[in-house]
Amino acid sequence: MPNYHLVILKKLYLDKLLDGAKCIELRLTRTKCPPFDSVKACDILFLKQSSGPVCAVGQAASVKQFDNLTPSKIAELKTKYNHLIGGEEDYWKLKSDSRFATLIRLKNIKTIKPVWINKKDWRAWVVLKKPNDFGLLKLTSSGDIIKQSDGCDIDQQA
Repeated sequence: MPNYHLVILKKLYLDKLLDGAKCIELRLTRTKCPPFDSVKACDILFLKQSSGPVCAVGQAASVKQFDNLTPSKIAELKTKYNHLIGGEEDYWKLKSDSRFATLIRLKNIKTIKPVWINKKDWRAWVVLKKPNDFGLLKLTSSGDIIKQSDGCDIDQQA
């Protein structure tokens, strides 16, 4: 049974996911917080634009986690995966002192009718559980919200 997550994204990165220029969502953190140890393959991700609506849904195809990171290990992640992440240089600089990384390869990304939710906190990733699900879990009962589409492999280097 998959878990459900709310993923908050800057418009730039959400657009890259929707147009296929990005297929890996990376979260670098200083502390062990979601999505680290919270997301697994087959989980469903609701994609929300920062200060905007939930406007897409996707599925975690695979997940890789790294801990005890150093700036040099983060630089290695950038070299190996940034062509699939699409991270801006400022992002990598800002996150260079992170200790934890979660890479999520997404598949089956589908736009949905925009859903505005009442989310007031600063969390950029939320594991959805009733009753604190912002009403999103009811969308899953109306049928299959995931459609088949191509993805990219997290280990793909092309």
